[in-house]
Amino acid sequence: METNLNGKTAVITGGARGIGLAIARSLASEGANIALLDLLDNVAETAQEIADKYHVRTFGQQLDVTDQDATVSAFDAVSERLGVPQVLLTAAGIEINGDSVDVAANEWRKVIDVNLTGTFFAAQSFGRCLLAAGLPGSAILISSMSGSIVNVPQWAASYNASKAAVAHLGKSLAVEWAAAGVRVNSIAPGYVLTDLTRQIIDREPSLEADWISRIPQGRMATPEDLTGLVSFLASDASSYLTGQEIIIDGGYTSI
Repeated sequence: METNLNGKTAVITGGARGIGLAIARSLASEGANIALLDLLDNVAETAQEIADKYHVRTFGQQLDVTDQDATVSAFDAVSERLGVPQVLLTAAGIEINGDSVDVAANEWRKVIDVNLTGTFFAAQSFGRCLLAAGLPGSAILISSMSGSIVNVPQWAASYNASKAAVAHLGKSLAVEWAAAGVRVNSIAPGYVLTDLTRQIIDREPSLEADWISRIPQGRMATPEDLTGLVSFLASDASSYLTGQEIIIDGGYTSI
């Protein structure tokens, strides 16, 4: 399977750590130029490390994905420095667990704003760049298996709802932009051992064993387990695949 990404520009939101960083490195190893957009202040340094290791052009900028104007400006900066982006991965996301009867309004809005609205603003700017340039492209939105099932024993209604919405957002944009050659798909990971999940486990140590007991493959994913699927979706090898959500969860949702 040929997944040649040489010379293409890929934008990764939430790209300074975790899933976003692992995928950024993978895409760089296949020749893609990499733009990292992240709220973390190490984003420019991380982008430079990728440039040094993989010998591709990179750009890193701090971004709050819930700020529409700032997102537009960030994509304009990417286009100026690296060329019009033709690959997008939306990895910026948060989770707040707790009993739904106790969820505060600001906690609910924060999860929805980052996970759903932030994903939309990034996809919107990406689509706008491509449509204006008349170029094809591939957006890969990170949803979650939590958009299809309800995880237990922790409760995370805001996270689950936001990720279900991300998957349907992907389908909606895929249909809207299909004629322009802009594909949009979602990947729905199961439990991935990232900084985010590690923080949850540190607060509730019993969760890790509980989660693993429900995964047929008997382990949580690493961020690197997602890279092959992303490379496929980013490349012309998947040119007839759009509007889909692909679950990658070690079999969790099959039982």
